[in-house]
Amino acid sequence: MPHRAGLAAIVGRPNVGKSTLLNALVGTKVAIVTPKPQTTRNRIVGIRTLPEAQIAFLDTPGLHEARSLLNRRMVDVAQQTLGEADVVLFVVDAVAGVSPADRELATRLAGLRATTIAVLNKRDRVRPPALLPTMAALGECLPGRDVFPASARTGEQVDTVLAAVVAALPVGPRRYPEDEYTTETERFLVQETIREQLFLQTEEEVPYGTAVEVEEFVEQPERNLLVLRATIVVDRPSHKGIVIGTEGRRLREIGRRARLEIERLFGERVFLELFVRVEAGWARNPRRLRELGL
Repeated sequence: MPHRAGLAAIVGRPNVGKSTLLNALVGTKVAIVTPKPQTTRNRIVGIRTLPEAQIAFLDTPGLHEARSLLNRRMVDVAQQTLGEADVVLFVVDAVAGVSPADRELATRLAGLRATTIAVLNKRDRVRPPALLPTMAALGECLPGRDVFPASARTGEQVDTVLAAVVAALPVGPRRYPEDEYTTETERFLVQETIREQLFLQTEEEVPYGTAVEVEEFVEQPERNLLVLRATIVVDRPSHKGIVIGTEGRRLREIGRRARLEIERLFGERVFLELFVRVEAGWARNPRRLRELGL
């Protein structure tokens, strides 16, 4: 059996479960997941190595109508990824059904050289008879393409989706060491882990005006300790107060939960110090966005 290798892009509207699907396909947590749309800002690469294939899965920001500079950059990242992929996993929310935005995206995907596979995610939240009209609608949008109902959250049908991706990949050798599961740097993983807890612990629209910058990353192997110092950047003074919380309780909880997740990720003790800084207009400043990797 020839060995297959290539890139599989995961695309779809915001909040359809793309990052959860990436983690399920890779078999470990690579991308942060929150209930809030537009959590993913960068292109995240997760690698799955099998005896017969190696797939680099590319999780992308949700495709949406972009009004701000930050959102335009997020959409540009997703669109650029489409042109590089060998396979495109088009993720649709089974609960919401096929929207006009989904149909528009499907039309764009139909013109790509990549093989498109439709994944009807969150099937665990929909009774099977209710899936049929949505599957039929996807079949109309993407005639001749595979459509798989699946649940990234429970793992149902994820192996079937994985097998379909492998079958669509070109023949080729591995591109990454077999023990690698992402190309992201350790600093980036720390930054995203803190941002995940920031999203989970704050309310309203605060996360969309925030970013995380890791300013110190020092390994002390003799103590089995990783020393981290990071700053949460916010757009307004009122946001700073919300992130810090009464008597600093919310910031401490963000730090505590992030520290536990980073310890699980790296397998060593972590000392994490968090600060909050106001930078008015950071998300509209091209230079600052570049500095923050956005």
